Formats: sequence, structure tokens, C-alpha cells
Amino acid sequence: MSTTNTSPPPEDAWVLAYQKLLPQWRSVTLSSHQSRIPISISRVNQFDAARLDIEMSAMLKEQLVKVFSLMKPGMLFQYEPELDAFLEFLIWRFSIWVDKPTPGNALMNLRYRDDRAVVPREKVRTGLEGPGLTMAQKLWYCIATVGGQYIWARLQTFSAFRRWGDSEQRPLARRAWILIQRIEGLYKAASFGNLLIFLFTGRFRNLVERVLRARLVYGHPNMNRAVSFEYMNRQLVWNEFSEMLLLLLPLLNSSSIKNLLSPFSKDKSSSSAGDDGTCPVCQAIPTIPFLALPCQHRYCYYCLRTRCAASSSFRCPSCSEPVVAMQRHGFSASDTNPS
Repeated sequence: MSTTNTSPPPEDAWVLAYQKLLPQWRSVTLSSHQSRIPISISRVNQFDAARLDIEMSAMLKEQLVKVFSLMKPGMLFQYEPELDAFLEFLIWRFSIWVDKPTPGNALMNLRYRDDRAVVPREKVRTGLEGPGLTMAQKLWYCIATVGGQYIWARLQTFSAFRRWGDSEQRPLARRAWILIQRIEGLYKAASFGNLLIFLFTGRFRNLVERVLRARLVYGHPNMNRAVSFEYMNRQLVWNEFSEMLLLLLPLLNSSSIKNLLSPFSKDKSSSSAGDDGTCPVCQAIPTIPFLALPCQHRYCYYCLRTRCAASSSFRCPSCSEPVVAMQRHGFSASDTNPS
């Protein structure tokens, strides 16, 4: 039987291994520290924050309008731009001015950061790094969003009221109107270009933020979305369904639908019995009763007149007879009016 003698390693073997691997370890750690992980701020969160801010302004405006509900009608409409500017100023004053996020940004875990003051570090992970907006950025943000929108809204209202676009006898007003339209067109084109850049890079969702270099970043490292996708999907489906109904309902004739469904009605006897005392359209006692000729069924004047005006081939819902004229109930045939 053969035996193998294994000698123990020298005492300084680990020192030699450490000195051998130390240059490789330094190169690996140096390259990892120099590499930057880019910040990825959700574009959906940024759009949702803007939408939530708009909804917050609308809610505040609705509550403020109720305060003046007992005043002279139409008086508040004249000062609507001032009211919008006042509400936007309040939101700016108690959010951005005091280094706090707007209500929409707070719900989406976002805050503004001065992108000019961010120095590239060895490793960027969460987007929490970087100071907030400077005093100048806050003031210019207020001037652009609050003052700029107010001045532009007032200028458009004044030019439309003075009819600058139709004043051929005043070339100066006409030129001012053309200049306003061109400025608006350039702004919309620049906004569309900024939108394309934002969708590609995810930075600066509007022109004001891009000019001021005010970037939206995450406020806390660990925070879920405050708005669930389920609620958003239901809202989108309901909006699309309501828009479809608003588009289709004016194109449909209610009388033709009733005539189409009348053979499938289960309560024919009760409906025929009620023809003598109620209007076939609104199913109520006729106000200013008129007779449809030649079938002699009684209608409300408004119901019969609007149906005849809407359709020249209107048929009586009770008997499906074409209505060719209308006569006031209790009067002679000389008072007959054509439909």
C-alpha cells in the first residue's frame, strides 16, 4: 500500500495570492465605480401627475364657483382667466415655492430637481440625488405658467371680442391677429417636438421645464403608484363608451326605434288602452293637446311638433299611420296645420 505525503502550504501563501489578485480586483472595482446607471423616470407617472394637477385645479374652481352662485349670473364668467390664474398661483405658492411637490407630483412620487446643478457621480441609482429648484427657477416657473397663461388667455379674448381678424379697414389690428396666430402655431409645433423628445428620452414633459432645466425625479426610493391600472382602465372604457353614445344617439330616430320594437312588446293591451288619455311620446297627460291627422291620436303640442319637424315621414307610435297634419283638440278642421 502506497502513501502520499502532502506538505502543508507555506504560511505566506494567502499573502502571495492577495498580491497576485489585487491588480485585477482594483481594475474591476474601478470600472464598476466609473460606470453610470441611467435614471429611468416613468413617463406615465409624469403624464398622470400633470393630469392630476389639472383635475385638482378643476375641483378647486368648482368649489370656488359655488361661493358666488347667488351673485349676478354671468358675472364670474367675465373674470374666469383671473380665477384660473389665482388658483394656479395658490397651487404654486404652497407647493413649488416651499420646495414641495404639487398634488399630482406627490401622488406619483415625483419632485422637481435642478438638472443644471447635478454633477455626474460615480454611481447614480435612484434619482434622489440633486438639489431642488433655485429661487430664480421658481419665480420664472410662476411667471411662465401663471402669468403667461393669463396674459395669453386675455389677449385671445380681447382680440376675438374686438374682431381683429375681420377688421380689413385697420391693417395694424389685422397684423396683430396674424402675429398671434403665428406665435400660437409655433408654440404648438415646438410643444409637439418637445413631446417627441420626451417620449424618446423621458425628460422634460413641457417646454417650460426644458427651458428652466427643471426635471422630475422620484421623491422616495420605495413607493408604489397611487393610481391603480384597474381604475384607469375602467375610466378609459367609460369615457370611450360615453363618447360613442353621444355620437350615435343624435343620429337615431326614437320613433323609428319604437316602431321597430313594437312587435316585440309584451304589453300591447295596456299601451292601446292608454292611447286615449296620454301622449304617445311622453306618456303623460297632453299639455296643449293636438290631434295627429288622419289617425286622430292626441299629443302634446311640443311632442308632436318636434317629431314632425325632425322627420317629414313621422308615423304615429300608436298606429304606425303617417302624420300628414296636426289639429288642435276641440277646434274645427279649418285650424288644421300641415306637419
